[in-house]
Amino acid sequence: MKKHILFLAISTLFIGLSSCSGDKKASEDESQEEKNCFYSYNSGSTVLEWTAFKFTEKKGVAGTFNKITIEGMEKSDDPKKMIESLKFSIETTSVETQNEERNGKIAKLFFGTITTPMITGRVKSLSDNGKATIEIEMNKMKKDVVGEYTLEDGMFNFTATIDVLNWNAGNGITTLNTACKDLHTGADGKSKLWSEVDLSFTTELMSDCD
Repeated sequence: MKKHILFLAISTLFIGLSSCSGDKKASEDESQEEKNCFYSYNSGSTVLEWTAFKFTEKKGVAGTFNKITIEGMEKSDDPKKMIESLKFSIETTSVETQNEERNGKIAKLFFGTITTPMITGRVKSLSDNGKATIEIEMNKMKKDVVGEYTLEDGMFNFTATIDVLNWNAGNGITTLNTACKDLHTGADGKSKLWSEVDLSFTTELMSDCD
């Protein structure tokens, strides 16, 4: 009888210890879940790239801009809302393609022809299905651009393809292509500058957790 009582007491002790251990882990998990994080925009991590295309077979010419201003709310506990607060302005004379002569021609013959010293815009929305809507103003026209985005651990990435004809920029394409006819002539002997341009924007939000 004593052996049964002793066994029952030891069993009860182990169950009690196991229960305490579980409560401690649950408490630690709850403590981690209660951690508050605030996010803010980090201009130093931002990269904006575009790719234009020449030749009938679409050879890419990559570039960016050296003068980009991006503003948003000071901080937010929701990284999605932080991204949705961003507004941008781009000086088109700061176009950069790693070729000084080409930079000047794009600034003067394309953006100059459509009278666009600044490109401005804002992030309108990030949907739950991975689609982002960005408003872009160029040639005195505002148009929505829908692209793909990811937002994970504060890292935001957006890609889209635009057609500058949607901003009535055909005159700029024609003027630039005429001036660069030989440079835009491919193996088929045809000079072609496409109106479609690929866009890529990435940035990493700074986080402050307590």
